[in-house]
Amino acid sequence: MLAIFHKSFAHPPQELKSPDGSKSPKHPDEILRDFHKLHPNSFSATFGGGAALASAGSDRYPSLKRRLFCSMDEIYCLFMGGLDNLSSLIKQYGLCKSTNEALFVIEAYRTLRDRGPYPADQVVKDLHGSFAFVIYDSFSSTIFVALSSDGGVKLYWGIGGDGSVVISDELDVAKGSCGKSFAPFPAGCMFHSEGGLRSFEHPMNKMKAMPRVDSEGTMCGSNFNVDAFARINAMPRVGSAANWTHWDS
Repeated sequence: MLAIFHKSFAHPPQELKSPDGSKSPKHPDEILRDFHKLHPNSFSATFGGGAALASAGSDRYPSLKRRLFCSMDEIYCLFMGGLDNLSSLIKQYGLCKSTNEALFVIEAYRTLRDRGPYPADQVVKDLHGSFAFVIYDSFSSTIFVALSSDGGVKLYWGIGGDGSVVISDELDVAKGSCGKSFAPFPAGCMFHSEGGLRSFEHPMNKMKAMPRVDSEGTMCGSNFNVDAFARINAMPRVGSAANWTHWDS
């Protein structure tokens, strides 16, 4: 899967940008074009304002966890993996039995956005399984990304040539798109375009950037770890439809 969001509303961490200029990152149009060349049967959706979502589909990866691409009420979701407790979550939210993981994540996001307050970290923590998802709310130009803590699914993010954030589950796509300006997305964490990066397992702790050097000795995009000694003053909470998660520091 591939997601690209313009820096004007995605607000990616600047520590993802490598100081090395030996390999220039690609611009969004080229990244999306190369993704379709790599995956001829892939499909994508582009949006005004600088957003694009693409999926290769599960047929290319029959031995791996499935990939889903769904939308509802101007909310779009790329989901990879599976939720072990999907049935119980469907009952908890009062959804129909045919609801898949991507549609559930959309519904959970919409519930948080419209009916809060409820800590976003707790909602993600209630998801059991190996998963990664990217939510794009095209109405408010909001993005929300999360990766399970068990390491069963990998996710990468980086900075494109125009400063956009690029997110993919494929290492070669992230590396080819962002040059040295990419890093693994931290497991057990979630990223919100207004709230930034937080651990849903340790929501009271801040995240810290850790410099990363590759095998060639070149500075790359930073890794992010939970800072055991730096805490925030309040739990994440849900806000308005336009800015549904606030982080008090």
